[in-house]
Amino acid sequence: MSQKKSNSYTAEFKEAAVKLAVESDQSVAQTARELGVNVNTLHTWISKFHDKQASDSSGVVDDKHLYEELKQLRRENARLKEERALLKRRLPSSPKNRAEVRLYRGTSGRVQHCPHVPSI
Repeated sequence: MSQKKSNSYTAEFKEAAVKLAVESDQSVAQTARELGVNVNTLHTWISKFHDKQASDSSGVVDDKHLYEELKQLRRENARLKEERALLKRRLPSSPKNRAEVRLYRGTSGRVQHCPHVPSI
């Protein structure tokens, strides 16, 4: 009986094989045959490579655009809250109810005559 020799491949070879398998137009099986590697071995390398990429990218996330958008939205939210607070306040010159009419006194302290308002 002959023993099967265990092939040991370098990390560079594995990485190059994965890159070739993923980026080429041919199937993974065809790539494995051309490289002289078992198909299951190549699939294992591909899954390990993708797992490694996912764990590397999850540690450091470049979300600068998200932070900028968050800052802009917080500024806008603060501005809108101020506007809402101003609109909720009743202006001192506004009537307490709709039927109330304010008369403005002139410098003499008397109500000035307006041509469009009938005198009582």
